[in-house]
Amino acid sequence: MQQAISLLELNNIIRDSLENNLSPNYWIVAEIGELKLAPQGHAYMELVEKNGNQVKAKIRANIWQYSFRTIAGKFRSATGQEMRAGMKILALATVTFHEVYGMSLNIKDVDPNFTMGERARIRQEIIDRLSAEGMMELNKRFELPIVPQRIAVISSQSAAGYGDFVQQLQTNRYGYQVHSKLFQATLQGEGAAKTIIHALDLVEEESQAAGFDLVVIIRGGGAQLDLDCFDDYQLAVAIAKSPIPVLTGIGHERDETIADLVAHTKVKTPTAAAEFILSGFLGFEERILTNLKKIERTVAQRLIWEDRKLLDLESRAKNISVQKIQWSFEILEQKRKSLTKIASNAFKLEVYKLDSLVATLKKDIKIQLQNEEHRLNSLDRSIQNLNPQSFLEKGYTRTEIDGKPIHKTEVKEGLEMTTFSQDKKIRSTIKKVEEYGR
Repeated sequence: MQQAISLLELNNIIRDSLENNLSPNYWIVAEIGELKLAPQGHAYMELVEKNGNQVKAKIRANIWQYSFRTIAGKFRSATGQEMRAGMKILALATVTFHEVYGMSLNIKDVDPNFTMGERARIRQEIIDRLSAEGMMELNKRFELPIVPQRIAVISSQSAAGYGDFVQQLQTNRYGYQVHSKLFQATLQGEGAAKTIIHALDLVEEESQAAGFDLVVIIRGGGAQLDLDCFDDYQLAVAIAKSPIPVLTGIGHERDETIADLVAHTKVKTPTAAAEFILSGFLGFEERILTNLKKIERTVAQRLIWEDRKLLDLESRAKNISVQKIQWSFEILEQKRKSLTKIASNAFKLEVYKLDSLVATLKKDIKIQLQNEEHRLNSLDRSIQNLNPQSFLEKGYTRTEIDGKPIHKTEVKEGLEMTTFSQDKKIRSTIKKVEEYGR
């Protein structure tokens, strides 16, 4: 059996083997899976290599305080932002093994140019994919509204670009009224693209009720890596498939973002986006004024022609009217005399008919009253005959058990019954009950 050694001895063997067999430094390509900054200024990282969402390799790494200040400053100067999780980097690293903490990498340098180049490669792959899927021209198929008055704005409330955009619209020197609604989104960093996509979904949900004419995506510029979210494939698809024209004013001077490429229209800055919208108003107003002048000239000429026609027609109408009035007056006079005679004869005939009807009606009413009087007398006699008191006056009696007529209750020996005559109330106890046939 091989002689046993301690764990510390084994770890020392591993450390010595690594130091003796590995090169002092390696340039490695990896993605920053996790990055934590210690209060002392050290950076602790987890580097990973992925195949899709599957992690193929993983190792701890660190950058000591002195090196991190230099590396972070150089990276920030070249890329315009801090190193963060999710970035792919090219790092110069030394493999180390500690008896307690195990294997890790000590990073000596990071090449920011690799990160920039990797971004360009991924960006071109996304553009090629969108082109193959027909997304680049999809949103451009819509016609821009002539006067976009209801604007859905996707931005951040605190973004300077949003404030510039709103102020430009509200204080425009033409006095145009533009109604905008903000849909809040994060405009940089991890997860920013998802918030913009969510905002686009909310715009589409509210569009039927709000009737948005245009979607505007704006921010106030920034470093190149700050704009990575606008190169996101899913965001590009969401913009392309938007049922409303999308205008981008992301505020950068670099090459266009992919969001710019798939949007209906792009401008450089939020202020330019506001000016673009107002230019639509201005162009529309100019066309209206031009057409109004044409209409005024046409109407003025037409009024002159029509005024002449009216004078001719007025003269002819006066002559014809005088003749018509004279003819009509003579006809009316003849008809008046004829109607007066007819009305007099008709009135006399109706008076005669009315007198006859009055006489007949009086006779019929008298007969009807006599018949009703006979019927009422007959009903009164019938009512008197049906009065229960009349039966008691004839010597009949009425018997009850517990307040119910005797024929509607079960009669048993021992029960008490009450008998009513015309002027007496008799209580008695049933001694015997016998059935008999009719």
